[in-house]
Amino acid sequence: MLTFTNMRRVARRAVLFCLGGMILTACSGKHEGAARYRTNCGICHHGGEGMKGEIPPLIGRIDLIAATAEGRHYLADVLLNGLNGPLDIRGVHYNFSMPSFRNRLSDHEIASILTYLAARGDSARPPVFTAEEIAALRAHPLPPSAVADERRRLDGIHRLP
Repeated sequence: MLTFTNMRRVARRAVLFCLGGMILTACSGKHEGAARYRTNCGICHHGGEGMKGEIPPLIGRIDLIAATAEGRHYLADVLLNGLNGPLDIRGVHYNFSMPSFRNRLSDHEIASILTYLAARGDSARPPVFTAEEIAALRAHPLPPSAVADERRRLDGIHRLP
């Protein structure tokens, strides 16, 4: 016989089951971003701190750059198209060349890497990237030098970290 107490118990278990699934899904997305970062970006950028004067740091910067729509666009362009040219980051000069991941990573994989990196910053609410926004930008390929020009334009509007 299904009593009110039994119905509450069943409802509570259902809610806990759903919450557990949501948490597991969120955590697996974080782990996927970390794994994709390690295998595709970590070889150069290491744990995200880069190498002073050689490879730019990422940690503590991606979340700040992604705080604007233009910044999100730029970050996706970097992974999709690569980046060539001189950069000045936190007072350190880099003459940097990064390969394109356009033909190596899916929209979902690029979104998971950017989301993972953004979450490693200091922002209280780090931005989350979606496969849909990456797909929209994938439709407009750029040469790596154009991505460097995009960065310089953004840096002129508001100083990028």
